[in-house]
Amino acid sequence: MDEKDRAFLAELRKLLLQLHKVLIDWQRADYERVHGRLQTTQLLNVMFNDQEFAWLRLMSGLIVRIDEALETKPRPTDPPRSEIESGPLVAAARELAAPEAGSAYALRYFAALQELPDAVLAHRDLITLLKLQRPQSTA
Repeated sequence: MDEKDRAFLAELRKLLLQLHKVLIDWQRADYERVHGRLQTTQLLNVMFNDQEFAWLRLMSGLIVRIDEALETKPRPTDPPRSEIESGPLVAAARELAAPEAGSAYALRYFAALQELPDAVLAHRDLITLLKLQRPQSTA
C-alpha cells in the first residue's frame, strides 16, 4: 500500500471513528433509558454481548480491519497491493454509509440520521471522503 492509500485509510478510519462514537453514544442513551446507567466497563461488555448493540459491530469490525491494514508494513520486495488491501475496506465503508434498506443496521442507521445532527454531519464527512476517493461513486 502506498503512502497515498495509507493516508486515505487513516482519514477513513478517523471519520468512521467519529461516526461510530456518535452512534454508540446514541445507542447507549437508548439502552440506559431501559436498563439504567452503565459504567464504561459495563458499556464495553454490553457492546460486545448485547443484541441491542449488534448493529454497531459491523462498523466496529471495519475500524479494526482498517487498523490492521494500517499496521501492516510491506517488505520492499512486495509488489504494490494497494487495490487488494484497501479496495474491500473502502467497499465495506461504502456499504455502511449507504446500507441496503431493511437490514437491522440500516434501520438503526437511518433512525440515527433522522434524530442526530452530529450523525448527519459525520455521515456527510464520510460520504465526501468516499466520493473524493472515487468521484463517480453514488455512496
